[in-house]
Amino acid sequence: MDKKTETRRLLISCGVLLLVVFLCISVVSMGYAGLVIRYMAFSPGSISSTATPPVEDLDPDKPQNTPNAVLIPTIPVSDDLPPEIAQQMDLIQEQVSELRGLSPISPVDRLLLTREELRQRLIADFNEDYSPEEAQEDAIILSAFGLLEKDFDLFQFFLDLYTEQISGFYDTEAKEMYVVLENSFGGMQRLTYAHEYVHALQDQHFDIREGMGYNDEACEEDSERCAAIRAVLEGDASLMELHWFSVYATQQDFDDIQKHFQGYDSPIFDRAPAFIQQDLLFPYLQGQNFVEYIFQYGGWEAVDRVYSDLPVSTEQILHPERYPDIKPIVFDLPDLTPATGENWREIDRGVVGEWYTYLILAHGHDPQARLDEQHAQSAAEGWGGDAYLVLYNDEKQESAMVVVTIWEDEVEASEFADSFQQYTSARFGQPVINQPEIFKWESNETYTLFNITADTTTWIFSNNEEIGQAIWNALP
Repeated sequence: MDKKTETRRLLISCGVLLLVVFLCISVVSMGYAGLVIRYMAFSPGSISSTATPPVEDLDPDKPQNTPNAVLIPTIPVSDDLPPEIAQQMDLIQEQVSELRGLSPISPVDRLLLTREELRQRLIADFNEDYSPEEAQEDAIILSAFGLLEKDFDLFQFFLDLYTEQISGFYDTEAKEMYVVLENSFGGMQRLTYAHEYVHALQDQHFDIREGMGYNDEACEEDSERCAAIRAVLEGDASLMELHWFSVYATQQDFDDIQKHFQGYDSPIFDRAPAFIQQDLLFPYLQGQNFVEYIFQYGGWEAVDRVYSDLPVSTEQILHPERYPDIKPIVFDLPDLTPATGENWREIDRGVVGEWYTYLILAHGHDPQARLDEQHAQSAAEGWGGDAYLVLYNDEKQESAMVVVTIWEDEVEASEFADSFQQYTSARFGQPVINQPEIFKWESNETYTLFNITADTTTWIFSNNEEIGQAIWNALP
């Protein structure tokens, strides 16, 4: 959604891996079908052709289904990478490469970090790429959509969250692999390394930053596309991680992971705004659903082909049967600053997308206004394309926002309009104008206008009626 928010997503490739791994392992004894059911939040169900064995089958003394090893280029061992850990990493790389069907092209530099070293690296990265001022502006943008309080400290939150959650990551710019090591290189670290090595193979074969266009500049232009690409990257790695676990994990690995989570808690994630919790999990959960859908029709070769024809919207991730043919309608909004007058500036524009449309309805800041999951999913599902922009007045500290959405047809537009009226009335009370095509709400220095015309809806939010009406009059 927010183009700068997507830029921050690029900083960390595996921000919530610990939590996702916990979800994976907590249901592994149910078999792979159970895991798929747990993850099929928004997309049609798909069952992988590969079954995960029950926990009792993960016996270290039991012969494993071990593929023939491939030749892996020798990787230099740094002074702070113990030889025994390097050997384990080498073996995991062989196993992942064979399972995934991608041979390594070049060595990957590897480094172990303590939790504190990771935090210092994150602080350095954030100070270089993201400032508290930018975070404050992002909070203003997100608050206009009803997702966040505008004074929420996003900068500190991201620092705390990523330090809490990350157990390893692959840096696409430095081409380096980092694994957080607390006491030993046990099951948790081994599983993390299997996941992250997939990212290294993706980068070597498909060139994440340039070949796939997953970089800061491209994502500032089209964050919706980048959200879809990240879902492919993480969905691929998450599915491969589970395949590796089903074939190679030992009973000791399983015991280590279970022990880890017996004493694990995530207070930062647990108190995160609802939409952030869901958005952080999207590339792992919905991304894995998408990749599984592709995998069941052609294995890893079919997944590889996705990299030459990448999805372009979260709609395609949520509904993999719509990939690659159903593409979003692309349009833009005019500059509205002349209409809003002096001291107003445009601070963001882009595409909301189906995923964020759902988040706004189901996981907004006001719990009383949230629609239930099924209702919100159904309302967002008819999304066909949209454009939004956000304006801000620094002197008055006021914001204004407009979203124009084109739906698949008039029926879908009408369904969303009904759901939006329910959502907004729960936030601001009954509308002061309630007509067949236009609705207005006023409450506590907020002004909301909503219009539906055929297959198109327009949503305007501002801190006063004058600015909201000026925006409405300036729209084509």
